[in-house]
Amino acid sequence: MILRLENLTHTYKTAGLEARTVLDIGMWSLGEGIQLLVRGVSGSGKTTLFNIIAGLLRPTTGEVYLGEQALYRLPEAVRDRARAQKIGYIFQTHHLLPAFTALENVIMPLQFAGTLPASHRAEWAKQLLVQVGLGDYLHHRPSQLSTGQRLRVAVARGLANQPSLILADEPTAALDPDNGAVIMDLLQTACRQTNATLIVASHDPALADRFDQQINLHAGKITAMPPIGERKLHAL
Repeated sequence: MILRLENLTHTYKTAGLEARTVLDIGMWSLGEGIQLLVRGVSGSGKTTLFNIIAGLLRPTTGEVYLGEQALYRLPEAVRDRARAQKIGYIFQTHHLLPAFTALENVIMPLQFAGTLPASHRAEWAKQLLVQVGLGDYLHHRPSQLSTGQRLRVAVARGLANQPSLILADEPTAALDPDNGAVIMDLLQTACRQTNATLIVASHDPALADRFDQQINLHAGKITAMPPIGERKLHAL
């Protein structure tokens, strides 16, 4: 298994307000090379779940295993390095460094992870940006790019270290249907080529037919959905 969650909960506590539990997941795992769609309305806990899986937000209880490695038992610096090497996270709001060019934004995770020799990083980052259609925008800063172009930079950055697990949070939310389809084609094809596991969180109905494996996140709990073939039969 590439990913395993055990007895995972997360509760937000705010002074003067009642504590709110947004995740309550007993046991859940996902294998290598799987492409999974996480469905759920806005506020259902999808981003919280992704932040916990990515090692960015410590759960209130429970553990996240990446392979056999328990993320939250690692020292913070070691966890950061493991995340850089093994997880590609495409944030809903992109989180590109505003003072850096598109090329520099993609080089950054390569520098931090240290998985590629320094002499090869710029060329590999350039190749990724060409693959996502930004070969003419290598030296543009985020403010000089459209929303769709910034997302493409984020996709290239997420793929840079050829991670075994890629998380994409609402990757089509700010795009028209045509550009959304282009981005999903890029993500899914790249993951198939490297046998990476892909988890996409979205409430975009246009993505439903792209994923045979889907789960629904509701009130912090995971419910498996039938395979796509069975869903289509039920709809007849």
